[in-house]
Amino acid sequence: MPAPLHISKLRLTDFRNYASLELDLVPGPVVLTGENGAGKTNLLEAVSFLSPGRGLRRAVYADVAREGVGSGFAVSCEVEGRDVAWAIGTGTAGADPGGGEAGRRVRINGANARSADDLLDILRVVWLTPAMDALFTGAAADRRRFLDRLVLAIDTHHGQRALDFEKSMRGRNRLLTESSGDNRWFEAIETKMAETAVAIAAARAEMVRLLTAMIARLPAEGPFPQAVLTLEGSLEELVHVMPAVEIEEVYRRALADGRDRDRAAGRTLEGPHRSDLAVRHKPKDMPAEFSSTGEQKALLIGIILSHARLVSEVSGLTPILLLDEIAAHLDPGRRAALFSILEDLGSQCFMTGTEPTLFSALEGRAQFLHVDHGRVTGG
Repeated sequence: MPAPLHISKLRLTDFRNYASLELDLVPGPVVLTGENGAGKTNLLEAVSFLSPGRGLRRAVYADVAREGVGSGFAVSCEVEGRDVAWAIGTGTAGADPGGGEAGRRVRINGANARSADDLLDILRVVWLTPAMDALFTGAAADRRRFLDRLVLAIDTHHGQRALDFEKSMRGRNRLLTESSGDNRWFEAIETKMAETAVAIAAARAEMVRLLTAMIARLPAEGPFPQAVLTLEGSLEELVHVMPAVEIEEVYRRALADGRDRDRAAGRTLEGPHRSDLAVRHKPKDMPAEFSSTGEQKALLIGIILSHARLVSEVSGLTPILLLDEIAAHLDPGRRAALFSILEDLGSQCFMTGTEPTLFSALEGRAQFLHVDHGRVTGG
């Protein structure tokens, strides 16, 4: 059983609507209540910055710093587990808040981290927000981003692969728009793209395989229905039937043969940046996008909970869960089932809601905090 990790102290400086905040936190469920706009989601976003990337809102760093403050923001915390402890600090204070991922600094136990990816050696953070409710009906890019976030929580090198592919593809697209006829440049870039593209496709396929097995452990008639996950993409379809080196060559040739087509389009038209994740409601045997809003929410919760279990088993790190407005659209039965599953997971779980009564079943088993426009009270 993985050692349970929890954030024991959280500090914010000039983060969103918080000028300064220090919270002492306990293991297990943490319930944040308050009116809309009070800053509940801001607290979850702060915790999400304890992982690589731009947080659960994917915000530009300049927008994260408190309005009117030019010195950037800072998030720090103390993470405790079984006989271990870490001090983590991150933010843009003293850096360029508009400088992308490189504009955010990370320190672990007082030392500068090589990159934000080093955070994955300490803890994994998994989240579910209302913005994700449209996942099944929205753009394929949103589902790819969702899938890649799931992969990153298991495979800590996945983020760098994705960055390498994007960098190579931007270089190829630049050659296309310049109408370059230098085949040597194209061949070098396309070879690099093929290597990283196949690694990305293989990591996604492995995630779907592992997650499918974990989802199968959900009760067939339970409150959170089983989902059937399928990868749709030319490379992903080859992963299970062909060695990686052969797939690389197939994709490299496809890129070379498609230069004229891609030049006309002004961009690369084939690759892992065009893949999609298809989801079906297994009990009803229907695409998730045709399910009701409530069924889609239940499907998504089932996927997230199964992924949290998978992270715990594969990485040995109990993930921290961020569940924004999770209880608002669940009936009492599903809420009770959710709380029971979370207790079984043993994760520290931050949940938000406007009404404390939505979490009444957790009385005595959770830390309740009230959020009021930059102030947090309770204990």
